[in-house]
Amino acid sequence: MQLLITGGTGFVGSHAKAHFLAQGHEVTLLGTRPAPEGIEGSRCRYIQADTTEPGEWQQAVGQADLILNLAGRTIFRRWTRRYKAQIRDSRIRTTQNLVDALKPGRPAVLISTSAVGYYGDGGDAELTEEAPRGDDFLAALARDWEAAAMGAVAKGARVVITRFGIVMGRGGSLAKMVPAFRAFMGGPLGTGQQWFPWIHMEDLVAGLDFLYRHPELNGVFNLCGPHPVRNREFAQQLGKALDRPAVVPVPTLALKLMMGELADTLLASQRALPAKLLAAGFQFKYPHLDTALADLLATAAD
Repeated sequence: MQLLITGGTGFVGSHAKAHFLAQGHEVTLLGTRPAPEGIEGSRCRYIQADTTEPGEWQQAVGQADLILNLAGRTIFRRWTRRYKAQIRDSRIRTTQNLVDALKPGRPAVLISTSAVGYYGDGGDAELTEEAPRGDDFLAALARDWEAAAMGAVAKGARVVITRFGIVMGRGGSLAKMVPAFRAFMGGPLGTGQQWFPWIHMEDLVAGLDFLYRHPELNGVFNLCGPHPVRNREFAQQLGKALDRPAVVPVPTLALKLMMGELADTLLASQRALPAKLLAAGFQFKYPHLDTALADLLATAAD
């Protein structure tokens, strides 16, 4: 199988690459920076390209059996008007260029990332894939991003949209949280009552593989764990795993002063559930937060 990964050197992309290479597949990675040392091999090649613009990189799209579309600028920095445009362009223009490069009638599979930010602030409601869209910046972004990916249907591709929860792995957001907790400065954000949709990296990558290997599956799937927790409980469990208290909350006002508009997203409540993934028979290796944290923190200590 020929696999193409946009955002291939990113947090999720690097884990997906390792997973599919271990299965014997050939992998092409797309990224904006020069090739990291040692990233290429007999079954892995790297293409440096600005995927928001058409270019020679699109030739690799037409050769791929599976395209994992993971490209996108991080949302976890202060949003200026200019940076919000970069967030949109890195996702939507990249996706449009991928769809344009698909060969009509070729049986390719496009698995394109979205996020549970699609639902906005859902309060305590359980958010399955059928839940309505929110009305904030990230919800509108997800709507347009998903619509761009669905354009591949007209090319004859099978399209799967994956709405990610917060991905917990070695690195990423967890690595940013741990130092504060180790320094006795960890705690919930705001009131801590907002729901926190998380997923272990191993389950996320296994979920992507599962969706590829089941040709009857298409459309939207929440990629988040089956047991979301409130932010306060997440902080308590992380503190317990690190043998530290979790009693220093980040006040809502302070968070808004530090992060601006992004703070509203960090404080939003999303009780997202992977209803369609479970119905399709996927089994989570880490369905509960305590065992997920125990595994990830043990791995980080190795």
